[in-house]
Amino acid sequence: MTYRPEILTNKGDRPTKSGFGEGLLEAGRINANVMALGADITGSVGMDLFASELPDRFFSLGIAEQNCVGVAAGMALCGKIPVFATYGVFSALRTTDFIRVSVCYNNLHVVIGGAHAGISVGPDGATHQALEDLAVMRVLPNMTVLSPCDATQTRLATLAAIQQLNGPVYLRFGRAPVPDFTSQDDDFIIGKAKTMAPGDDATIIATGHLVWEALKAHNMLKSKEISARVINMHTIKPLDEKAIIKAARETGAIVTAEEHQVIGGLGSAVAECLSANLPCPVEFVGMPDRFGESGDPGELMAKYGMSAEQIVLSVEKAILRKK
Repeated sequence: MTYRPEILTNKGDRPTKSGFGEGLLEAGRINANVMALGADITGSVGMDLFASELPDRFFSLGIAEQNCVGVAAGMALCGKIPVFATYGVFSALRTTDFIRVSVCYNNLHVVIGGAHAGISVGPDGATHQALEDLAVMRVLPNMTVLSPCDATQTRLATLAAIQQLNGPVYLRFGRAPVPDFTSQDDDFIIGKAKTMAPGDDATIIATGHLVWEALKAHNMLKSKEISARVINMHTIKPLDEKAIIKAARETGAIVTAEEHQVIGGLGSAVAECLSANLPCPVEFVGMPDRFGESGDPGELMAKYGMSAEQIVLSVEKAILRKK
């Protein structure tokens, strides 16, 4: 589906964790094999809906994230579909070895939720801002990595992770309220990117919260008579290489935008694809190899260059490089 950004409307700011909680509960209502595992964190990662309605299938295992992965692996081996969620710095990074050996090596259907992703966690500061999780999770064999753009798409992604797949899944979502603009009736196909806006001069490939910033940048560039295509790359792995190559061929310049380190995440994945298939100028918008800090989410996003204004500058730079 192709969207016209001038008619995309924000239905109201909502945290993407809300969509995760809604999708998890919906999946649990449909399938009695869906189990939820928490690590002493429930409401702040969106699992309270499931815990309240389906308490017999919710297990809070305390601050023992590695143990949660082991329990999830055991459940999966018994035919259950365990969904484990906590903050991304813990679910993806503190548990990496356990996920690698117990879940990925055995190719088990365990869904891992990484909450509080990105710098927009805000006041919690650097220790709780997951900015390296995409890089770590996408390198693991058998792992699918999802990074939806808003609360509604996070709900759809959660359902897809549980219903469409049979192997490990890492699903990334955030804490701060962000524009919710995806239709409830939209489709979510794992591994297939969505073109959100047309363009011929350059392409912005964005993921997560920065999809909305990319759409804002599209409209800002339009006033400068620059036509920028916008692609929502909600699946980091498997990557939609066809969409990337097509965009490079048709527009000749790429900008990636992610609320993650510029090293190792979406930008690196796109660059790997293009270097092997169709090299072209690429600019990267994301965290510039830094740790974050405590602060207001919007102010942090602006300070570290993850805004529509920075995307505009990067598009202009990428276009100059192709001349």
